[in-house]
Amino acid sequence: MAFKSEEQAKAYWSENLALMFKLLTVWFVVSFGFGILLVDVLNEIRFFGFKLGFWFSQQGAIYTFVALIFVYVSKMDALDKKYGVDE
Repeated sequence: MAFKSEEQAKAYWSENLALMFKLLTVWFVVSFGFGILLVDVLNEIRFFGFKLGFWFSQQGAIYTFVALIFVYVSKMDALDKKYGVDE
């Protein structure tokens, strides 16, 4: 990557790390929080005939992970364009 200045490179990586931290937080909350810690509370709610805690453990976490990939790609494309390092 060819940044115009050192400050621009630091700003780019700062935004990149902030985005990754936010997405990893969502990942943690969905997988560990909803799938393990809150499973008993969520099991009291039905979703498509299944207990919501079970659904998050088996299906919801997977859907969330795939959605996070698309969000990351979209946000990184915008970030690359913002700093002029896109292809």
